Amino acid sequence: TTYISQYEVLLVGEIIKIIYSAHKIRTDLTPGEKAGPKLRYLLRRSSKMAVLALIYGAMNILSFVALRNISAGMFTIFAQLKILTTATCSSVMLRRSYSMTKWRALIGLMMGVLLFSEPIWNTADTSVNPEGGNIALGTASVLIEVTLSGFASIYFEKVIKTDPEQLGIWERNYQLAFGSMPVYVLFMLYDGGGEVGYFGGWSVVAVILALLGAAGGMLVALSIKHGDSILKTLATTGAIIFSASLDHMLLGGPLTSIMCIAGVQVIISICNYTFDASPPEPALKVVTPTNQAADEEMNALKANGKQIS
Repeated sequence: TTYISQYEVLLVGEIIKIIYSAHKIRTDLTPGEKAGPKLRYLLRRSSKMAVLALIYGAMNILSFVALRNISAGMFTIFAQLKILTTATCSSVMLRRSYSMTKWRALIGLMMGVLLFSEPIWNTADTSVNPEGGNIALGTASVLIEVTLSGFASIYFEKVIKTDPEQLGIWERNYQLAFGSMPVYVLFMLYDGGGEVGYFGGWSVVAVILALLGAAGGMLVALSIKHGDSILKTLATTGAIIFSASLDHMLLGGPLTSIMCIAGVQVIISICNYTFDASPPEPALKVVTPTNQAADEEMNALKANGKQIS
């Protein structure tokens, strides 16, 4: 069996997101407004999404460094801290306050997911650290990676909900996909094209994976836009339980008694968080615009569209 570079699949997924997002932007234009100037404007104003793309690139590098220095089992355990780092960044960056009930639910959720993934990290193969690995370096790398993961989720939520430009979700997806492409190209070049060279060995399965990756990225953005980053995390953990159950029923995957108990714990934690009786947080407020040049450029685009119509 030959393997293509995972970064090629991710790159193709970003291209799919660009094409679909551009299509959605085009269909949402006002009568007479042209797609070309609007898309060029979005690229010129994509610095905030470029920062997010760089953060995702740094997370990939840190994951690579961590797995070269600590066991996969230890990496999986530390990775569950993303639940708490997301909530912490939400409290700091968005000034949200969570009740003790919600914090207990998030801690219970983290422990439940950790126990549910026990067959992954509690095996002889995944518990052995790589030969010559630096445990301190690997641990520091994965801790920084999970911190950046929480920061990136909240940063994206803050941009799409409070940024003065108030661009739509498809416009932000378009910007983020363009910003991510150079990152994946660099990773692809470093990887050397996998075992079969650049863009070799592609199959129907690889294309489906690229499509699913693109769809997943856009659905995550929609979930943050219409919900928040914590609800996205709850949905992700629930999906882990659901997919593992399907894997057991359809493919004969593992489903031990510990996993069943942990699955119940995850569901209870999600319910405790969702049905907490604390007063809901007020909606985020849009920041007062400070970039007059960007506002004038956007207004000029809209004015030109109206003149043509």
